[in-house]
Amino acid sequence: MPTKEERRAKVVEVLNKARSMELQAIHQYMNQHYGLDDMDYGELAAKMKLIAIDEMRHAEAFAERIKELGGEPTTEVAGPVQKGQDIKAIFPFDAGEEDAAIDAYNQFLLVCRDNGDSVSVKLFEQVIEDEQAHFNYFDAINDHIERLGDAYLSRIAGTSSSTGLAPQGFVISGG
Repeated sequence: MPTKEERRAKVVEVLNKARSMELQAIHQYMNQHYGLDDMDYGELAAKMKLIAIDEMRHAEAFAERIKELGGEPTTEVAGPVQKGQDIKAIFPFDAGEEDAAIDAYNQFLLVCRDNGDSVSVKLFEQVIEDEQAHFNYFDAINDHIERLGDAYLSRIAGTSSSTGLAPQGFVISGG
């Protein structure tokens, strides 16, 4: 029977794998946000930015849990960022990434359950729900682009990319 430390190490390992995937998603979605904004698809750019911010929250939640378990959060990114994607390639690509994350996170959840960590199980359950919402959004946008093509894209062209987020940060808050 594995020791408590051995079980904890297995949980930290999957939490770090998930954190690495989230860090990659942040970079990917922010790159796409900039590209969509540059192509003047503001509404799509704004949603992409908000999804990237969701991924930032996930990465932080995984890091906090890793620290609680005595581990060191990874700073490694799971994979390269796909740059310069055509608008018609972005959404099926991202839907695939989210689908893969949901599958991986469900497997990681099982590792946590098998090693007696119900707190990490709950964290994965929450993140999986968010990733499912991201998948549903990306899949729906892809469907609209496939079915309606340029008519759909021309409706979005020139829309605002503002996310309505109040500026936040260390400097703005007065440090």
